[in-house]
This record gives sequence, structure tokens and C-alpha cells, in this order.
Amino acid sequence: MSTNASTQSAYRSRKAKRLVEYLRAEAERNDGDLYIKGKFIADDVDLSPKEIGALLSNLQGSVHGLTIEKWSYTSATTWRISSA
Repeated sequence: MSTNASTQSAYRSRKAKRLVEYLRAEAERNDGDLYIKGKFIADDVDLSPKEIGALLSNLQGSVHGLTIEKWSYTSATTWRISSA
């Protein structure tokens, strides 16, 4: 399976859709820029921090209207989410 195909299938999962909807809403609420750690949003999206990290890695570059990038690592990965 190609990386592109696995990214598309990850985005089609219920978990990925739930995460993307949350990220869109939060990015909008924060004027387009959002910095998150999976461990701090896990309860909000009903996913484990590990699931969030894996999904965000897979979703990089594949979510229309959002830019998802690994930003830094300090006790957990920080992700930068911005409206594209």
C-alpha cells in the first residue's frame, strides 16, 4: 500500500474524522493557529495520545484547509495546526 493510499484511508476512519473536526474547530477558535500535544486533547477527542500522534503523522499534507506539522518535542510532540 502506498503512503498516499494509507493517508487517505486513515483520513476516512471515524477516529481521523473526529480528530480533524476537532482541529478545524479549534483552529477557527484560535484565529487559524493552534499548538497542541496529544496528551492534552486526548479526552476531548476520545483517543489516546499515541493514536493522536499516529493520526496526525498520517494526516500531514492530506487535510484540505489545514496544515499539520510536527513543531517540537518537549516531553511529548507538539503539533502546529494552522488554517491553510
